[in-house]
Amino acid sequence: MEASAAGLSRIGLAGLAVMGQNLALNIADKGFPISVYNRTTCKVDETVERAKQEGVLPLTGHYSPRDFVLSIQRPRSVVILVKAGSPVDQTISALSDFMDSGQGILYLGMGVSGGEEGARNGPSLMPGGSYQAYLNIEDIVNKVAAQVEDGPCVTYIGEGGSGNFVKMVHNGIEYGDMQLISEAYDVLKNVGGLSNSELADIFDEWNRGELESFLVEITADIFKVKDEHGDGELVDKILDKTGMKGTGKWTVQQAAELSVAAPTIAASLDCRYLSGLKEEREAAAAVLKEAGMTEAVRPSVDKKRLIDDVRQALYASKICSYAQGMNLLRAKSVEQNWNLNFGELARIWKGGCIIRAVFLDRIKKAYQRNPQLASLIVDPDFAKEMVQRQAAWRRVVGLAIQAGISTPGMCASLSYFDTYRRARLPANLVQAQRDLFGAHTYERIDRPGAFHTEWTKLARQSKAGIGALN
Repeated sequence: MEASAAGLSRIGLAGLAVMGQNLALNIADKGFPISVYNRTTCKVDETVERAKQEGVLPLTGHYSPRDFVLSIQRPRSVVILVKAGSPVDQTISALSDFMDSGQGILYLGMGVSGGEEGARNGPSLMPGGSYQAYLNIEDIVNKVAAQVEDGPCVTYIGEGGSGNFVKMVHNGIEYGDMQLISEAYDVLKNVGGLSNSELADIFDEWNRGELESFLVEITADIFKVKDEHGDGELVDKILDKTGMKGTGKWTVQQAAELSVAAPTIAASLDCRYLSGLKEEREAAAAVLKEAGMTEAVRPSVDKKRLIDDVRQALYASKICSYAQGMNLLRAKSVEQNWNLNFGELARIWKGGCIIRAVFLDRIKKAYQRNPQLASLIVDPDFAKEMVQRQAAWRRVVGLAIQAGISTPGMCASLSYFDTYRRARLPANLVQAQRDLFGAHTYERIDRPGAFHTEWTKLARQSKAGIGALN
């Protein structure tokens, strides 16, 4: 255990909801004496009790902002884990009343991923803001973060709000990942006719290969849980309405603000919105059935081949989703001058966080090979993998369309890939339309400059000329 100055704590933590409690206990567990504070005092008691139960950890509870602040050694570092918005300002104000005047306050915005379990045993941490503030707690975060073979899952992200922004995009990628996995499930179940126990085995098997990840692992576990209130598995009894906290929406908003295409992440967000319209969807099903809509005939498929095709489609779609997230981070980094290190971001996501996956090591290496990489899709290794998997990917999307099963994430990823790899797109026609109705001008492929054409007049003359020839 680290010796503290005159019995003072090394760090403080204010805000003892589940994440706050678990992070405080993790810090104490790593040998750093910590003071904790919460406006509702029962949470302080609860945390102190847990510290006793979980190994007599060096954690002390405080019931007033003054006692809390004065119990921490200088320079005082305080982690604030309260609801975003005015509660943060109120907490800072309450605590700063007892800080030393004239010392100034350094701010660090730190993304934390890994849920309750990660916070307690080792999350992925994304601190950004004052570098001096980071140095003040570097020894703590290095021990508290998840540990992988190439170091702790924490790094100084950059200036300003970069830490929280990176965490937001991590969550956007997470939305995409979860959507793609749900589509793989939908196709395997409703085209392949697979049972939950077969699905559990498939996801277990996938988790031993290139798709090895936290989300694939927990998906396999979900299919194994029986319903304690009836027959069959619990997954089939869950209402198909997805909740959300807002980070996916913010990611898509930022992508739009920065003119970065993020269709897979956007599709996953749209699906959450549509899932919320449960009653409307049920009514629509009835109306369309009445109008003559019949269930598409399930195409006959070779199960083994379908399983392998879906695995490949899921992997290729994921590459596109991560490429979109990384490109959004690059655009923001350029705008804010953050100088983000994308290889390091991939590395700190390898452990502790929700999107942790073996595949992130490959992304880390891609950016180490070429820090200026325009897109993961054009990294030589990933490019080969995309090309090898595209036939299977197209088969899966084609089968789903034929069977009337929506795969918006896989379709968005495939469209993104097909658009990005084409040297020439039909955007020439769109530019011509814009020039016709709004005189927006266009560029030519064969000469420099901006051009405007009187399209309607020339079209009429051309028509008149053809009429005269006839």
